[in-house]
Amino acid sequence: MARRVNPNAVKKGSVLLAEPFMMDPHFKRAVILLTEHSSTEGSVGFILNKPIKVKINELVGDFPEIDAPVYFGGPVAKETLHYIHDVGEILDGSVKISQGIYWGGDFEKLKFLINSKLVQPHNIKFFLGYSGWSADQLMDEMTYGSWVLAHMDVNYAFKTKHYQMWSQVMKHKGGNYTVIGEMPETSFLN
Repeated sequence: MARRVNPNAVKKGSVLLAEPFMMDPHFKRAVILLTEHSSTEGSVGFILNKPIKVKINELVGDFPEIDAPVYFGGPVAKETLHYIHDVGEILDGSVKISQGIYWGGDFEKLKFLINSKLVQPHNIKFFLGYSGWSADQLMDEMTYGSWVLAHMDVNYAFKTKHYQMWSQVMKHKGGNYTVIGEMPETSFLN
């Protein structure tokens, strides 16, 4: 059943929550931060709650030591490295996504800031790959009911435990979403 979706509500800095019964292993209980959104150009985002078992230092040979995990950003261009952070004021070339959240920036300066201890693991998240939609594809998926739209809170990105994030964001939406957020992941098997 199609749902009515306000196209103006979806924007850069929004959060997409996978509907509770999505079975696609890439997106099951995913929390995605939209870093770009345009009805004509498409959308880009990163899955905030799917860590992979690798550290950034294992991926980039000359990278400074930092105990920062890497996350599966999505199934598109899985060999590319991306990052969001909360230090946009000191990292040149950063793109502001929402209050306290920035995307990218000068990679060499990032390495310098990490070496100088001005960027700590709690300031940054690295991603392999990204989630992407062509023009109007995301709106079609939302109309179909694949995604629940939520407001971004900087704490989701940098303080919320990945295994609690989907439930917590659902609960923060309130109303019926509170009940959905409390559903165990395997409840559809009962």
